[in-house]
Amino acid sequence: MYKLLHTRIRVSDLEQSIRFYEDNLGFKVFSRSERSPHGNQIVHLELPGNDHTIELTYSADYDLNVPEDLMHFAIGVPDLIAFCDELEGKGLEIWPDHWRESFPTGLKMAFVDDPDGYEIELLER
Repeated sequence: MYKLLHTRIRVSDLEQSIRFYEDNLGFKVFSRSERSPHGNQIVHLELPGNDHTIELTYSADYDLNVPEDLMHFAIGVPDLIAFCDELEGKGLEIWPDHWRESFPTGLKMAFVDDPDGYEIELLER
């Protein structure tokens, strides 16, 4: 059986990205390499209870430009409103506007952007 192992995203500031994912979304550093064979700094972040990791890749000579709506990944949370209230309390913008009113019943979802503009979908599970 094949297994999805990790997803790489390029970041403009490795330490800033690590702090964002740890402080806001509950990720932990799983592994770190200061210099890959291609000269990148690489950090794998894990969300406890998950096998799939996010690989943050940084290189000082890489000009990062994340186009809007390029990609996203989704994180399931038990109580979306409480989770987003916490993120907003930390100063993060949750979108789209009026996301709370958009799901009176059924699937509850919202988005937050990481420091480089990668979209993270938040789903109530």
